Amino acid sequence: MTKIACIDDLQKLAKRRVPKMFYDYADSGSWTESTYRANETDLQDIKFRQRVALDVSKRSTEMTMLGEKVTMPVGLAPTGLTGMQHADGEILAARAAAAYGVPFTLSTMSICSIEDVAEDTNKPFWFQLYVMRDRDFVSRLIERARDANCSALMVTLDLQILGQRHKDVYNGLSAPPKLTIRNMVNMATKPRWCLGMLGTKRRDFRNIVGHVKGVEDMSSLSSWTNSQFDPSLSWDDVAAIRKQWGGKLIIKGVLDAEDAKAAVNIGADAIVVSNHGGRQLDGAMSAIAALPAIVDAVGDKAEVWMDSGIRSGQDVLRAIALGAKATLIGRAFLYGLGARGQDGVRETLEIIHKELDVTMGLCGKSDLASIDDSILLR
Repeated sequence: MTKIACIDDLQKLAKRRVPKMFYDYADSGSWTESTYRANETDLQDIKFRQRVALDVSKRSTEMTMLGEKVTMPVGLAPTGLTGMQHADGEILAARAAAAYGVPFTLSTMSICSIEDVAEDTNKPFWFQLYVMRDRDFVSRLIERARDANCSALMVTLDLQILGQRHKDVYNGLSAPPKLTIRNMVNMATKPRWCLGMLGTKRRDFRNIVGHVKGVEDMSSLSSWTNSQFDPSLSWDDVAAIRKQWGGKLIIKGVLDAEDAKAAVNIGADAIVVSNHGGRQLDGAMSAIAALPAIVDAVGDKAEVWMDSGIRSGQDVLRAIALGAKATLIGRAFLYGLGARGQDGVRETLEIIHKELDVTMGLCGKSDLASIDDSILLR
């Protein structure tokens, strides 16, 4: 496949080029995957109101996210193991995002480290924090993000307990990944991916390895990781992080209006309505279904963004119409990365941008500031 018209095309190409255990890691939900599917189908069920004979000759998709001017209201979400979709994946994605004028967020569970991305990318990026039991490590991560000139800290709150993802169980995926015979045989059928991995030194969790006492290599990482997600995490802990960080704070993983109010109370600058892409609580509502109530609860006290299920520029416009200030994409850019590296991430952004611009125009609008639910058929 050489011609790419939509995100689905990139997904099909990524499935051919990325080893199954890593492709499935990105393209899976928890339990029955009902929430994973609902994220997409609930968006597609929202229909547009087409308008005609309105002047839409001069259109703009520019917005701001946390005061930063962006080409469109789309950021790259934090995704774990990004560097296993393609060698140096986090660096390549950050480059593509910076060139296109949208934000990039680096995950705590990234393959490339904070320092790797900062050294390669001149534009400030965002860092996503998982709050581990080892609070000293968490504190050092925050300081490393500050030293790397990260312009915002994104705290993900919906991974206190790891949701059961059946595909990962079947594939034997763990941290670090297990190189079983079956997985190695599958990797051998992906020569492009293997050559890339042979050509990089970045093949472990570089935010962690060498930065935690007793975790000096991949062999010692697994037991530490399995014990670190903290079910005792509270809003008091988040408030302490807010105080230490001092800069722009994003709270990710909110599906309930009461939780959104709590995030506002501790000083969040932005709230991401998200169910972790359907990877945590199966049976939870879709992100787009949860969005309006949270927008109403937050008002103008913080920016409300949305992720989970966005696969097109039309989905971005649906979220904006229902009150989101901006959106984040995860799987969509991972498909592009797995398919074509940095060029694939750029293609992802180009596709979503064009779809957003065209759909906005066909709804009779010239800019995103004028978008509300009047463009939708209720």
